[in-house]
Amino acid sequence: MKEKNQNLIYQRAKYRKFQYPYFLLKRINKEMEKQKTEKQEEVMTSTVPITFNDLIVIILICLLTGSIILMPKFIGFDPFSSFFYAKNMSLVALFGISLFALIVKRIRNLKQLLTLFFLFAIPAIFINLLPADKNDQALVLACIHLPLFLWCLYGIVFNDFNIRDISKRVDFIKHNCDLAIMGALIVLAGMILAGFTISLFASIDIHIEKFYSEYVGVWGIVAAPAVTAFIIYHYPRLTGRIAPVIASLFSPFLLVTLVIYLLVVLFAGKDPYTDRDFLIMFNLMLAGVMAVIVFSISESAEERRRKFNEVVLFALSIVTLITDLVALSAIFYRLSEYGVSPNRIAVLGSNILILGNLALIAVDLYKVNFRGAPIEKVNYTTARYLPLYMLWTIIVVFGFPIIF
Repeated sequence: MKEKNQNLIYQRAKYRKFQYPYFLLKRINKEMEKQKTEKQEEVMTSTVPITFNDLIVIILICLLTGSIILMPKFIGFDPFSSFFYAKNMSLVALFGISLFALIVKRIRNLKQLLTLFFLFAIPAIFINLLPADKNDQALVLACIHLPLFLWCLYGIVFNDFNIRDISKRVDFIKHNCDLAIMGALIVLAGMILAGFTISLFASIDIHIEKFYSEYVGVWGIVAAPAVTAFIIYHYPRLTGRIAPVIASLFSPFLLVTLVIYLLVVLFAGKDPYTDRDFLIMFNLMLAGVMAVIVFSISESAEERRRKFNEVVLFALSIVTLITDLVALSAIFYRLSEYGVSPNRIAVLGSNILILGNLALIAVDLYKVNFRGAPIEKVNYTTARYLPLYMLWTIIVVFGFPIIF
């Protein structure tokens, strides 16, 4: 009996010996999570006071972007016939927001400034040297992918030219979610203001629709990104509290909508293999759902873990992955039946990229839901994948017009 009691005491001591570091680690992790939450709340509730110099900076950026994009109107040639807006609107808009990021982050390194200048100048010169032919598929694809390439350049500026720091890429993804939400609100407010202004003048028989759309509307489009970044910088809590709520509410509805849509498509007899327009909409839907998944994950990592949200995101990634496989099979079918074209190659490359990203996200979300992995792991996977998107945009923007 005495020997049994001694053995029991030894086993308890051994258990405590090995368990004490675990409880200590658990307590440290709990304290770190508490400090992280407090820091996030402090960031979200803090504001950066707007000084007179800040107002001057954003007004000058708006004036600069507006003057550049309206230059054809001042000179006297048609911006639509020359593809000027299609080629340059994204250039001007993303140059404005990148300029604002340079000023806010106080980047004065001459080498970095010259690098940024050449990174914007090269695509600007290249895209404007291409002939303005609306039937040229390569040109249209280059104009579509150019904003994505410039968005990557803005990410380099946002990350202080530190392209190897994965955590900074994660912050950039979160920043883009905030930009999307605040930008949508600004565009909506702008549309309401435009409608109200046009209606007011119409009531006194003065029709300003053409002037407003050609001047004020175009100016507003290129100035909106910089203004959005300005608001987020000075009032981070506006999106810091809204974005997680939208991500939590939107994902379940999107999952249900996507499942219902796929079932309706199945029973309605729609065929992405032969219907070109349907395949285009199918791919646009895939890109949109992919963006929602990435943004929802980035917002979920900022708030307390909720099992329901993580399960929904995992299910959404699986459904989207299956949808992407169907789209890919349709693209391969059209390539074999109708031959190679710039549009089909571009859609094929985009779908393969999205498929790879979705597969990695689905694997990570499986580990989050069933292996207890932290959801931040998914963010880091997406951040590591971003250079592949940039490489693809470079191929389409600069390679396709030369090859095709």
